[in-house]
Amino acid sequence: MHPQQREREQPLFSAKAHVFQIDPVTKRNWIPASKHAVTVSFFYDANRTVYRIISVGGTKAIINSTITPNMTFTKTSQKFGQWADSRANTVYGLGFGTEQQLQQFAEQFKEMREAARLAREKSQEKFELTNPGLNIAAPQDVSEDRHSPPFLTVNGPDDKLLLRSKSADMELTSEKERIKKMLSEGSICEINMEAELFTLQDSNAKLVAALHEANTSVEQWKKQLAEYQEETERLREQVAELECQVGRPASVSEPGEALGDGGGEEQSGSNTNTNAVEQLQALLKAKDEEIHNLQSKKSDVVDLEKEREEAKDRLQDLEQKNTELEQRVATAEETLACSRDEHGQAEGEVRRIITMLDSKITDLNDIRTSLAKLVDK
Repeated sequence: MHPQQREREQPLFSAKAHVFQIDPVTKRNWIPASKHAVTVSFFYDANRTVYRIISVGGTKAIINSTITPNMTFTKTSQKFGQWADSRANTVYGLGFGTEQQLQQFAEQFKEMREAARLAREKSQEKFELTNPGLNIAAPQDVSEDRHSPPFLTVNGPDDKLLLRSKSADMELTSEKERIKKMLSEGSICEINMEAELFTLQDSNAKLVAALHEANTSVEQWKKQLAEYQEETERLREQVAELECQVGRPASVSEPGEALGDGGGEEQSGSNTNTNAVEQLQALLKAKDEEIHNLQSKKSDVVDLEKEREEAKDRLQDLEQKNTELEQRVATAEETLACSRDEHGQAEGEVRRIITMLDSKITDLNDIRTSLAKLVDK
């Protein structure tokens, strides 16, 4: 933007957002216009009395959109909104950090659009008042023209012609507005469907990733639980063997054998075995606690399996919605093509009517000139 132009504009509202533009070739995909969040501001040009949305990325303007009363800012998700600029022949999209920022920008857009409408109406009224070609001449005194009935006869058909031309112009204008409205509605509908499809595809990818992660966690927990159970069984078998070994010498030993040296050695061996049994029992207790913890987590595994089933159902629903949206987009494209054909036919008809009106106006001007000459005579 030119520096002098920036000096005469006043910033009204600013927000941080990621800027996107619709792909001009496919009209379906979003192309990032900025690598990171940039400042998007509303400006008011006091000299031209227009409101604009401007965003500068680096050394170039990535958004320079003049707000018109026909523009509409559409919120396609909780943090994303878009609007179409027919003058720039593109669609702008903004991704905000929070839903509140999106709501504030939408409210400001609505206010600026209303201000632009009021500014346009005021400029039109001012133009009509200051343009002498639009002023209607005051009627002349009838007493001054009592002796000129031919002049009055000439004015009658001219007034009828003027009314007819005005009505024809109004019909042509209404037809053009209807065609423009059909085209804009078709384009906006197609863009909204594309944005909704993009959002659903993003949600679909996130659900698939969460489902894979849940499946991986469940398999790891099941494997760890099986390993703990096998280790616990092995420790129980070792404890049982040690208990058998400790109980066997005590049962076969005689009372007199405990008095000799051999009895002392057997006693020390028994103490060693007892310590080993106690250690194994402590280890077995710790493993039992781990098994108990894993069993308590089993309910979490069941919940994850339920969530996985629900995610599968949601994934199927999303795939079905994607299919329906693709069908709706195809239908919208067909409708848009038909609207374009109708628009071309209407333009041809308008040109034909304009040509006819030009010829009629020329003929009537000739007739009026001839009649004026007769009145002068």
